[in-house]
Amino acid sequence: MAQERSYVISRRQFIGAAAAAGTIAIVPSHVIAAKPGSTPPSDTVNIAQIGCGGKGGGDCMLAEKAGGKVVALCDVDARRGGGLFRRYGKTARIFKDFRRLLEKMKSDVDGVIVSTPDHMHARITLQAMRMGKGVYTQKPLTRTVQEARRITQAAAKYKVATQMGIQGHSSGRHQSTGDFIGAGAIGTVREVHIWTDRPVKWWPQGMGAPTEKQTPPDTLDWDLWLGVAPHRPYHKSYLPFIWRGWVGFGTGALGDIGCHALDSPFVALGLGAPTSVKARSSEFNRISFPNWSIIEYKFPAAGARPAIKLVWYDGGKRPPRPAELEKGRSWGNNGKLYIGDKGKMLNGQIIPEPKRREFGKPPVILPRPGDHYADWINACKGAAQDGKPVVPGANFAYSGPLTEAVLIGNAALYYPGQELKWDSKKMTFTNKPEADALLTSEYRQGWKL
Repeated sequence: MAQERSYVISRRQFIGAAAAAGTIAIVPSHVIAAKPGSTPPSDTVNIAQIGCGGKGGGDCMLAEKAGGKVVALCDVDARRGGGLFRRYGKTARIFKDFRRLLEKMKSDVDGVIVSTPDHMHARITLQAMRMGKGVYTQKPLTRTVQEARRITQAAAKYKVATQMGIQGHSSGRHQSTGDFIGAGAIGTVREVHIWTDRPVKWWPQGMGAPTEKQTPPDTLDWDLWLGVAPHRPYHKSYLPFIWRGWVGFGTGALGDIGCHALDSPFVALGLGAPTSVKARSSEFNRISFPNWSIIEYKFPAAGARPAIKLVWYDGGKRPPRPAELEKGRSWGNNGKLYIGDKGKMLNGQIIPEPKRREFGKPPVILPRPGDHYADWINACKGAAQDGKPVVPGANFAYSGPLTEAVLIGNAALYYPGQELKWDSKKMTFTNKPEADALLTSEYRQGWKL
């Protein structure tokens, strides 16, 4: 097994659930095909997967299916990484510290996939970009607004291939919604409602800090798992996956699903930075996120599009059921409702059904991206289409500002019922400057960005 010697574990500790394989990604034919105006990529993209449990397993294997070669794996928990360690252990080097991986394999890695808890995204992503590596980072791009801004700026500076893990961006669904709106299917849109069933039945929230002393399992390096976060004693209620509910590690339901869900109106309506945000929620102890929240964003008018009110709901909350939806028809525990002055769209379809059939299919207005993983792999290769470099649709120039917009909603939770005015250029809440402290993170000594 090609194992990094600093990972002091036994083969018997390479246990745990097998990584989810997900859907096979295919390199788009328009990138591979040797036709006029296209440059078919041929060089291998060597991939380092950082964070090998859960989503990391799927990311790694889908990137491989899209043309990458897995040469290094890194996870602070041998048990969580066990599935990928077994799958690639004979050909990939195995690490538990991403810093050592990047140091030891700086000449052997072309692209880095970051599938860790949210609090480590920025630290790993920035180091990889500074080393000239392409980076695919899971959503949300970062844990804080300031980190998202720094990532966006760094991507522009280092000019590496980037992509955030919002696969729906490349599905065509959001672009199709934009086509309907652009064709006037529901008239002028001024309001959007988005809801999710998280965190209910997914992970707990509304909790106080655990007080019981526990010993980490021998497969886990707890200090490395904490990484940038201030030290706290290990407790099993922090991980795995349930870290999403803790303020110091995750970004709650909004961070988990918001980058997926708000991607739709960002694409379909051309949204950018909001001008204000206001929240209400169940009790928030500032240690773990509340059990439910409703967050209202206001986005300014742009061109011919009017100002937009967007309302986010989580924890089982939803907007009123649209009157246009037929009796008995499900509208989902997760959904998007666009409200126009001539009709409504629910989850990408005009409602009611007779109106959808009458309108038919809209003309294609918005361009469609390619395969989510293959676009990133081909961008790492420097591939071109029609004489232009392949640029992933959810690159950090797009997904960084999207992440910022999502995360300021979490800041509003600290001031329930108050409308916080947001100045994106100056990155400040103009009517509540003390809230600016919520845009940043406290990093442990030796772990600063």
